Amino acid sequence: MTTTTPPFGRALCAMITPFDEAGALDLDGAQALADHLVREGCDGLVLSGTTGESPTTTDAEKAALVMAVQEAVGERASVVAGVGTFDTRHTVELALAAEKAGADGVLVVSPYYSRPPQDALEAHFREIADTSGLPVMLYDIPGRTGTRIEPETMIRLSEHPRIVAVKDCSYDLLGTQKVLNRTELAYYAGCDEHILALYAVGAAGYVSTVANVVPAQLRAILDMFEAGDTPVSARLQQRATPLIEAMMSAGLPGTVTAKALLHALGLPAGPVRAPLRPAGREAADGLLAEYERLVAA
Repeated sequence: MTTTTPPFGRALCAMITPFDEAGALDLDGAQALADHLVREGCDGLVLSGTTGESPTTTDAEKAALVMAVQEAVGERASVVAGVGTFDTRHTVELALAAEKAGADGVLVVSPYYSRPPQDALEAHFREIADTSGLPVMLYDIPGRTGTRIEPETMIRLSEHPRIVAVKDCSYDLLGTQKVLNRTELAYYAGCDEHILALYAVGAAGYVSTVANVVPAQLRAILDMFEAGDTPVSARLQQRATPLIEAMMSAGLPGTVTAKALLHALGLPAGPVRAPLRPAGREAADGLLAEYERLVAA
């Protein structure tokens, strides 16, 4: 059983940002998708992250998305706004805008490209947490940013009253457990293949791209573990592996694969924005085949 109190729920979806066929923000689609995800088992939605194409959405679009989704889900789910950029000043502005728009928390990724040292990284996160009144989820994904939030840095940051959670894509189980052992931070698996592994050692849940298309199936992994049926929970994690691999490790970004599947399922998605390109027919057909195998199991 987990001991960490989840500040944003347990089953969080890193939601795609729906666009219309012309590439404009589709707020009606975002509301419909958010409502669908919550009804299917998500108790939190993370907006404007990697999966939400945050590098290609404007500040105004990000705020409008928070307001629309918050209106759609109300008290049924938390809404966490991605605000991380490579610029501390801009990140602070986005955090304040997210707070004004009604977000329940903010997701803050390590500044990318500039690769700041750990003391500068710590100062960056503290400034955002000092400025906004919202609880902060740190996003540790060194494979994309080029900079790890080292465990000792994470431990120091945990002393800040508004830094409460971590989306963990570090692929460092030992480092994660060191932080879990020494802090009260709520860890969320950011890599779908690690949902059960991290939950079993005390994580709070997950923030999942794959949950855009199979929210109930991923939620069941946590539910069965909580019910004390670890073998069934493990089997559910294993059954999800082919779809997780197809969506996240087969050469296409998760945003592209999630939107291809949502389109096939008749759910709001729309195109991706450049420089991303849509999945080809062969890739889309393969994704749908893996999806159908999982939901039929």
